[in-house]
Amino acid sequence: MECGRVLPDSLVLEIFLCLPHDAVLSAGLTCKQWLAVSRDEFLWRELFYRYYRIPRSVPRHPAAVSWCREFKRLFDCIPCVEVQTLREHHDQVLHLAFSHRGHRFSSCSKDCTVKLWDTERPDGTISLVHSSSMRNFNWGYTQFSQFNADDSLLLVSGVYLGPHQSSSGEIAVISLDNYTLLSRVRNKPYDVFGCWLNETHLISGNLHWIGNMTSCSVLWLNKAFQDIESENVNVVKRLFKIQNINASTIRTVMVAHCRRHDNPDLLLDYEAQLQARAQALNQKGQQHQPLLFDLGTTDSEEEEEEEEEEEEEHQREKKLNSFSTARLPQPTSSGLEHVIRGRQTVGPRDVAIEATVARMMGNTHTKPPDPSLTNPAAPGEAEDKTYLLFTTGSLTYSPHQIGIKRIMPYQMTTCGPVLGEERSSEEFFDSLDHVIDIHGHIVGMGLSPDHRYLYVNSRAWPAGCVISDPMSPPPIAEEIDLHVIDLKSLREERRSLRAHRAFTPNDECFFIFLDVSRDFVASGAEDKHGYIWDRHYNICLARLAHDDVVNSVAFSPADQELLLSASDDSTIKVWRSPRMVRLAQTLTQPARPRNLLSAWLARNKNTTTANRVNGKP
Repeated sequence: MECGRVLPDSLVLEIFLCLPHDAVLSAGLTCKQWLAVSRDEFLWRELFYRYYRIPRSVPRHPAAVSWCREFKRLFDCIPCVEVQTLREHHDQVLHLAFSHRGHRFSSCSKDCTVKLWDTERPDGTISLVHSSSMRNFNWGYTQFSQFNADDSLLLVSGVYLGPHQSSSGEIAVISLDNYTLLSRVRNKPYDVFGCWLNETHLISGNLHWIGNMTSCSVLWLNKAFQDIESENVNVVKRLFKIQNINASTIRTVMVAHCRRHDNPDLLLDYEAQLQARAQALNQKGQQHQPLLFDLGTTDSEEEEEEEEEEEEEHQREKKLNSFSTARLPQPTSSGLEHVIRGRQTVGPRDVAIEATVARMMGNTHTKPPDPSLTNPAAPGEAEDKTYLLFTTGSLTYSPHQIGIKRIMPYQMTTCGPVLGEERSSEEFFDSLDHVIDIHGHIVGMGLSPDHRYLYVNSRAWPAGCVISDPMSPPPIAEEIDLHVIDLKSLREERRSLRAHRAFTPNDECFFIFLDVSRDFVASGAEDKHGYIWDRHYNICLARLAHDDVVNSVAFSPADQELLLSASDDSTIKVWRSPRMVRLAQTLTQPARPRNLLSAWLARNKNTTTANRVNGKP
């Protein structure tokens, strides 16, 4: 409709600036003038910064086409509406993992099963496809899973049934064609978790103590299954052998492929964003060309251990009549049974001497690091780079550093000597190519889809703290900081994200899995909520409620508006965006008549039918 007496556009704009966004949208339906003003870019820029409380120094998302649509994306495309609760697990659910196509996902639980779920049902619901129990293999519980690159195999990591301080684990490989078990690989400590290097090879760990506080972590490359060619080719090969000091060990391994580092999904450096946009404009003849994707739509050698130690552990396991399902300390105290026993007979002076000798031995008998990791790469060289990432430490047993080691192309197969490349008798250990200190207890890691950025959950140590005893790390904060590390520059990007919390102390701290999509990052927390942040604006957008600790979250790689969360309350919750929920409701409702004539005909037909049923003319 048209207004009687028209107000100046500038006055209408001033009034709209004082209104909330929903009132502006309603007012825009009043007349054509108000509709035009309600679409003003300056208006929506002001509403955007005010509503989301973003510093004005932060530019608009580089792929956004307007402030109004960007407001709508953050408001309407966040998976924050609970649409389904899966209750098939009977104990704490610890981890979730999507297939690369997004058509299935797996879940691991303290009930010692790994379950597979289908996400492509016609009605939009998620259903259970398969469940495998690992109790027959003496597992206490399943803790982690990962699909290989072509979604044909599933890696499942578990913890052996044993004493509270036992650190032994195992990795199983399951075929997704017929759900048969193809292989089992030893994994110690269990919180190495394991990961795929490529479609057919996976990485596992082993731990050897060479002193009371000094150990050696060996990372092995394993073939996922044994075929005819395996008669002439090794099924296992040592990848790296790394010295650990001060009771630290290597944990949480993952592989980053750097093929897309120079063309990431999203640059988090604002200056780099502006430079990239300027270059794009120059190439397009100074014409504004937004990116093609639409932010408002979805993205459719020492394998054996000491025999006496094995026998001791076996006898302890046999004495256990049942397995406790209470929350166990998962990543931080594993592998420390040796240290705990040793500290009962060794004093602080001996510990200090051992640490000094271990450092001297490491300096003398360690291969030099690969300089190509930090040196500028030649054009095209980055295409082949593959990095192994893991948590480690140098001051205490709690993981507080990110270790980075480059995997060379010739190391990506089990061909060659079982103990890996030849080395001189003086080079016992492999060095780390790069180390990033987080200055806190690391409780989670996740890669962006393009493998450019590493997101790290950590609980900070007090500023200026000094660690005098490796077995007494500093107290950790209740707030969880989410750090962002650029794997191209190997430095931390921006400030840490913060909203989620944890309450367990150092020796009971457990891993909280996070996940990263193209535009969002999500994490669980001990405060009974999952959290979602926008990667570009560094703001928390949603809290996802559970009845207990949220251990894991997972975005669908096919649709970032679909998110899963797993909790100690034994449930998996399915979350979709408000936009997708409305779309699903629209598809299930009967179609409305398009005009008055068809509406009258349909109403008249319904009345005639009703009269006939009631016996009326």
